[in-house]
Order: sequence, then structure tokens, then C-alpha cells
Amino acid sequence: MPQTQIALPLRRRGNVLARLLDVVRTAALRRRERLQLAALDPHLLRDIGLDSQTAESECAKPFWKS
Repeated sequence: MPQTQIALPLRRRGNVLARLLDVVRTAALRRRERLQLAALDPHLLRDIGLDSQTAESECAKPFWKS
């Protein structure tokens, strides 16, 4: 019985670590994509259906906002 009580917190800790890693990866991906978006020329923004104002507002968002 004591082994079960010890195993549960370890599983929870692993889930928390996995979720934290997922959050960090998502934040890094958002940052990279926003940097790439900021580097696009106006004609390329038009090609993907964005205007420069929309692109600027997306790039201004902090990494934790989707």
C-alpha cells in the first residue's frame, strides 16, 4: 500500500513536467513564427491574406498569448 501512495505523486510530477515542456515549446514556436512574420515584405503579407497592420498587431503580442 505505501508504494501506491509514493507512485501517484511521481506520476503527477511527470505530467506537470510534460505539460511545462509543452508550454515552453509552444511559446518558442509562437515567438519564432512571429519573428518570421515580422520579417515578411508587404507583398508576401498580401500573398498570405494579411495587411501590415494585422501582422504588426500579431507580432506585438507577448509569447504567452495565442
